Amino acid sequence: MKLEIIAAATFGLEAVVKREIEHLGYKILKTEDGKITFLGDERAVVRANLWLRSADRVQIKMGEFMAREFEELFQQVKAIAWEEWIPPEGKFIVNGSSVKSKLSSVPACQSVAEKAVVERLKEIYGIEHFEKTGALYDIKITLLKDRVTVTLDTTGPGLHKRGYRKHSVEAPIKETIAAALVQLSFWNKDRILTDPCCGSGTIPIEAALIGRNIAPGISRQFVCEDWEAIPSKLWKEERKAAYDAIDNDCNLRIYGSDINPAAIRAAKANAEEAGVDDCIRFSVADVSSLRTKALSGVMITNPPYGERIGDSHAIEDIYKAYRSFFQENPTWSLFVVTSDKTIEQKAMARPADRRRKLYNGRLEICYYQFHGEKV
Repeated sequence: MKLEIIAAATFGLEAVVKREIEHLGYKILKTEDGKITFLGDERAVVRANLWLRSADRVQIKMGEFMAREFEELFQQVKAIAWEEWIPPEGKFIVNGSSVKSKLSSVPACQSVAEKAVVERLKEIYGIEHFEKTGALYDIKITLLKDRVTVTLDTTGPGLHKRGYRKHSVEAPIKETIAAALVQLSFWNKDRILTDPCCGSGTIPIEAALIGRNIAPGISRQFVCEDWEAIPSKLWKEERKAAYDAIDNDCNLRIYGSDINPAAIRAAKANAEEAGVDDCIRFSVADVSSLRTKALSGVMITNPPYGERIGDSHAIEDIYKAYRSFFQENPTWSLFVVTSDKTIEQKAMARPADRRRKLYNGRLEICYYQFHGEKV
């Protein structure tokens, strides 16, 4: 079945997610703020959930139309072939959002849409009551300037829920963002990567998953695995292919350190859960102790900042350590994500070569990229 599939993405990461989809071999139909639409089939749904590192979730686009009246919304939603996806026992729910649209009441839109789905399925299946005891089908009705997009979520808990983060620290960065930071840097599996403020290890672990070509969703479950419309054999085939694609022979040089012993204990446990504990060296260390004999390398880090730490002197010390390290190692590159807009002057005493605005949850952050001198 030919499907339009939407990969929802954090604002600012659309280009990264687009490249990931193209790498999987699928044709991009449209790129918009927060979402990339591509052409695929049921196997593409499976593959995208298993392999997309920086997307938030994978949705099937069920319909798109204009609606300024509730009757229009009802008739258009009812016209969608829900029976192709939802069986008689399916547990379907409807969520919604409305921005700058005449139909501004989200609860009313959800109620009308759910009634439309029910009426469609009642006519198709010839039943009056739905027990909703089967698999979950999460329908999303999104209204933007009177244009309605109807999607069916295939992921369940967001794609950042890899399954390996059993232990955490305060205000961790999302796994999907960490993967994007690595992919937006100069790092590859033949280079050194270090994170001197690694917390529970998310950035080093995501780098190791990339370096070893481990599908980020390989060890978790997805809501659509219980759907009759997506054959279980596709999941078996794609998971086997993902395991076969793992590169266990590459020699990764990834280092993570943190001043907090509890954070390093969490990082080691998380890396073991992710299956990459043998290629990351974690240590308890202050940023000021960072030294290297390597001619070049990449530092990717998410240092403490105002929203995460109240001690401004500690932040100043971290910035001073950065400045000292990169003065001694000018061929290294620094990639740092923070909400602190003073970091360019305080940490590096120069403007960043590139900046990219992102969001970690609701918090606006910026990815500052300081390129080292060419070797």
